[in-house]
Amino acid sequence: MKPLLPGGTIGVIGGGQLARMLALEARRMGYRVAVQDPDPQGPAGQVADVAIGARFDDEEAALALARASDVVTIDIEQVPAPLLKAVERLRPAHPSAAVMEVIQDRAEQRRFLQRHGFPQVPHGVAGSPGELEGAAAVTGYPAVLKVTRQGYDGRGQAQVEGPGELGPAWEQLGRRPVVVERYLELEREVSVVLARSPAGEMAVFPLAENLHRRHILHTTWVPARVPAPLARRAVELGRDIAVALDHVGVMAVEMFLTRDGQLLVNEIAPRTHNSGHFTFGACLTSQFEQHVRAICNLPLGATNLVHPAVMVNLLGDLWAHGEPPWERVFAHPGVKLHLYGKARPFPGRKMGHLLILDEDLERASRLAEELLDALAAGYADTP
Repeated sequence: MKPLLPGGTIGVIGGGQLARMLALEARRMGYRVAVQDPDPQGPAGQVADVAIGARFDDEEAALALARASDVVTIDIEQVPAPLLKAVERLRPAHPSAAVMEVIQDRAEQRRFLQRHGFPQVPHGVAGSPGELEGAAAVTGYPAVLKVTRQGYDGRGQAQVEGPGELGPAWEQLGRRPVVVERYLELEREVSVVLARSPAGEMAVFPLAENLHRRHILHTTWVPARVPAPLARRAVELGRDIAVALDHVGVMAVEMFLTRDGQLLVNEIAPRTHNSGHFTFGACLTSQFEQHVRAICNLPLGATNLVHPAVMVNLLGDLWAHGEPPWERVFAHPGVKLHLYGKARPFPGRKMGHLLILDEDLERASRLAEELLDALAAGYADTP
């Protein structure tokens, strides 16, 4: 693939916040952007050159997008692999259909990790009620059932404390195939965010440390508070996984650090990632510019951390009393506000994020919580 230079068109299937931030960086670099999303005025459609109003699984729309583009990418992992295979007959697509076939099925992702010898959470797979006890025998209790497809931000998961809870959990999850995983006591959750070019060049961002609430990413601290040897090991694992997948573009690998010092791969995301948002303001190159560089076969950008940072997600819960008082954010010169242009807030929906730049991450984290409280309070306590 020849380098795709500014003036070319990048097609994105999916029009959420990842596509929006990708489009903002791509247009800054001189590219045109076309998106496919049910809402042409959604987060990405508002800033794209072309918006096709169609679901991300609409193959005819995806083929039209491909014809209007020079390269195609995604912002949502539910884009069907067969659809991407059809797109690949017209244009390069990153991630590829082959990568998505591995990633979209949690059981297949686990088999991929096992084939390549990557450390992961002890688990079993169950496709029927009769297989649940056998899968749980591998993990012991407590355990977590996760549907093999369509699970996201804690949806499609259920924790069980003993054999008697397996059946009800299976029913709760819609009687769908599941991966049963051992419930682990963790020291940290970290993620490696990296990019890989078609020629195999790789660039890795500083290791991120993640804290979840209600199964949704709450904050990301960078640099992660882990010993240097463990950070190097995490980066090695991320790089090796990217090579084994033959992935092109940005990719995130979420990992667990257990209390006995083990690094275990939790999940692979073959796209720009929520835990990489810190790069958009704290690094020389954002993950979104890096994704453009990788899929356009350009040299990758420098990933140096310009400033330590804490990223905190802004969920729809903050809109309970109306539009949050954003002036309280702007009162702090070291805080950057990113809003995603979503018209309808609701609890648990990612509406934006704050990036807090501070050499003292503990202080940055305290400020993040103070700002969340202030935003949630609305204008009721304003003189």
